[in-house]
Amino acid sequence: MVPITSLVIPIVLAAFLVFLASSLIHMVLGYHRADYNKVPKEDEVQAALRTFNIPPNDYLVPRPGSASAMKDPAFLEKYKKGPVLMMTVMPPSPTGTPAMGAQLSQWFAYCVVVGVFAAYIAGRALGPGAPYLKVFQFAGAAAFIAYSMALPQYSIWYHRSWATTLRSMFDGLVYGALTGGVFGWLWPR
Repeated sequence: MVPITSLVIPIVLAAFLVFLASSLIHMVLGYHRADYNKVPKEDEVQAALRTFNIPPNDYLVPRPGSASAMKDPAFLEKYKKGPVLMMTVMPPSPTGTPAMGAQLSQWFAYCVVVGVFAAYIAGRALGPGAPYLKVFQFAGAAAFIAYSMALPQYSIWYHRSWATTLRSMFDGLVYGALTGGVFGWLWPR
């Protein structure tokens, strides 16, 4: 066994490299630009929604009040007429420009947490001096699972585009490989 305290440097370095890779993937490679479509008549839709002053949260439209309400003819008619949507309302930016500081900080913290779990799993399975490839396999697989394997639920249950989900899972594969590589390289000898 290798204690997590012996793996602080690989945890933090892997988190940094994943953070950097995700920035490059989203800002340079650009294949996530297809993740969201523009709604027709965006200005009119925004203006219409603005009149309701909807607070930031997740919403389902139409939303039944209970399981039995899903059989109510009024609900069924709303569902039939559409649109049916799930949406997240975010607060507007006070400056008028998107501010991502909080999200980026949370993303880095999440990357550290993934590294901690990868360290825990690899550290329990392998001892000091384990071969690079074994460490890469354990830490990389654990990180891939953390970054990717919950994503299909959004396509299954919430109708998120499978293409979007698969692109994000590919990102998770990259992040898992980076994490596995760092752990294999810096594994205690």
